[in-house]
Amino acid sequence: MTAMLVGQTALPLPLLLRGKVRDVYVVDDQRLLLVASDRVSAFDVVMRELVPYKGAVLTQLTAWWLAQFSAEVANHLITCDVDAIVQAVPAVQMHRDELAGRAMLVHRTTVFPIECVVRGYLAGSAWKEYAASGTLAGERLAAGLRESDRFDPPVFSPATKAESGHDENITRATMAAKIGADAAATLERLARLVYGRGRDIAATRGIIIADTKFEFGATTDGRVLLIDEVMTPDSSRFWPADQYVPGRSQPSFDKQPLRDWLDAERRAGRWDGNAPPPTLPDAVVQATSRRYLEAYERLTGAPLDLTRLP
Repeated sequence: MTAMLVGQTALPLPLLLRGKVRDVYVVDDQRLLLVASDRVSAFDVVMRELVPYKGAVLTQLTAWWLAQFSAEVANHLITCDVDAIVQAVPAVQMHRDELAGRAMLVHRTTVFPIECVVRGYLAGSAWKEYAASGTLAGERLAAGLRESDRFDPPVFSPATKAESGHDENITRATMAAKIGADAAATLERLARLVYGRGRDIAATRGIIIADTKFEFGATTDGRVLLIDEVMTPDSSRFWPADQYVPGRSQPSFDKQPLRDWLDAERRAGRWDGNAPPPTLPDAVVQATSRRYLEAYERLTGAPLDLTRLP
């Protein structure tokens, strides 16, 4: 089966923003339409090639996760069923195939300008900072930790949302000063709750969620909603539990084939790490697609239903 690839959408709705992966449209004062494209980025550079099924995996996995704890954590999802979306927003009728599987109709919120990162293991930018200074966002951690060591309890490590480039790790005190102490406490509580539940579910499927980031928004009546994507391969670090060995980096269920290939290109001096990116071999694109599909199946217990996609 050949996937329909979606790189950039042009819906007959006001475009609110176009991110590295998502196009966000305004439906009305109360609702937005989020469309996850098949664009892929690595090292903060968007590749020219599209990854089959990527947008559908991000959308459907997010919807699956939201359903796991909807009774405890309110979220912004109204529907990701394309027929319901078309019925609710008739203007997009002609784009039905383009939206199938990859679009979410959501409640509009005022987004908190914070990435709520929860780290269960010492990896990525946290490991780099710790290795250099023994700290995380300037706060000292225990001595003698190794790369990929487990945090018990997990560490809440907020970051500022960057329009471009890397997000910047900040202290919890800085977060409280930025959005208010009550809001900061609420976001930390909700982020820890969702990560804890997600980590436990993933563990039964042989996957370690090493770290992840959440976003939250406030409605006009003051409710705090979990928004955007939730525990996907783009927002999280997934490791196969049966291959976990502390003291080194871990294999992962995400863009690792892409990152590995780009790393090799940089080491060989064929790419300087900036845009424009090199042309990706089809084998790398397909390997990346398989990683996303495998992550979905491993976590949900069922393969992505490709028959419902155009």
